[in-house]
Amino acid sequence: MKFCSTCGAPVSQKIPAGDNVLRYVCDHCHAIHYHNPKIVAGCIPEWEGQILLCRRGIEPRLGLWTFPAGFMEIGETTEEAAARETKEEALADVEITALYAVLSMPHIGQVYMVFRGRMLTPEFGVGTESLEVRLFPRHAIPWDGMAFPVVTEALRRYVKDAEDGQFSLHLASVNDRMPPEPVPDL
Repeated sequence: MKFCSTCGAPVSQKIPAGDNVLRYVCDHCHAIHYHNPKIVAGCIPEWEGQILLCRRGIEPRLGLWTFPAGFMEIGETTEEAAARETKEEALADVEITALYAVLSMPHIGQVYMVFRGRMLTPEFGVGTESLEVRLFPRHAIPWDGMAFPVVTEALRRYVKDAEDGQFSLHLASVNDRMPPEPVPDL
């Protein structure tokens, strides 16, 4: 951040009085600009023992699989965000049935709130951010083609809970750093 969003003057980094974290502070109006984690709301859409996954049509991780998820918008609840993302990415209508996992990723300033969602009909399609959308039985999830470690973590827990017949609320921190791209042989 270079300029204050309140008055437009330059900002500098300092620890404000009574705080213990380095913040951007306006040199003119002294407004403190907080940089806080973003909430990602996701949904594991369920239909007759299968889950709906989307193959990403956008970067990052173009062409890899995920459940519908995205950043919350101002004015919506996490449940509404998860249902909206499912509609946008998979053209599927869901009833959010339960909060399933809260997965913190402090190294990138994100918190995933993952919900279970019952599809209202078996109808779905390719949304604007997807290349392909499919229902997968739990045993056929494309584990080697998952887009993000946090999605893999949530789905592995989901599959285990489904096999055990008992869904729990999961709380965890996930290191979602992407592995480095392979170096081509020269």
